[in-house]
Amino acid sequence: MRYRFGIDIDGTVTSPTSLLPHINEQFNSALTLDDIKEYDLTAALPHLTQGEFYSWFRSSEPKIYAASPVSENAKQILNDWKDQYELYYISARGDNVRDVTVDWFAEHAIAYDHIELIGSHKKIETARRHNVHLFFEDKHDNAVEIAEELSIPVLLFDTPYNRQAIPSNVIRVTNWLEANEWVKNEFSTQKVLSGK
Repeated sequence: MRYRFGIDIDGTVTSPTSLLPHINEQFNSALTLDDIKEYDLTAALPHLTQGEFYSWFRSSEPKIYAASPVSENAKQILNDWKDQYELYYISARGDNVRDVTVDWFAEHAIAYDHIELIGSHKKIETARRHNVHLFFEDKHDNAVEIAEELSIPVLLFDTPYNRQAIPSNVIRVTNWLEANEWVKNEFSTQKVLSGK
């Protein structure tokens, strides 16, 4: 038996700063990651309506996703895991960007077993259906809900927009190197083979 990991894409595999150059260019702003205190990006752009922002975002999604940089060390670690764990990417992206997403994984040569674009932040049912043993996420409420509903650990990648309190089975990590160390300690092949 191999452990199956559920992995969010945006802000987790891609850098949490991926959107900022596009936002700054479009809206003539100078936002940095430290300015983003909420997952809802419109909170950092009070002069815009949500409608204005999301209309722009929907039309710009393919360009933004195609240009998203990989989080530091994510590619190496995920590729190191490919023979030991099953890598199931579960993203809130919609099916309208499936080709862009698959092409991005190919361009960056990042391993995967399955990519599911569910078009919603509600990932619990998809994670349950795929029977994931561990989840990787950057959205605070997603991390908490998945951990509580599925009784699995969730690694939450620390950002200024997710610093609320977390339950004990949500583990805050600052980068992929820390995530890898946690996985080595908790999900090693030896533990699987010994039934621990």
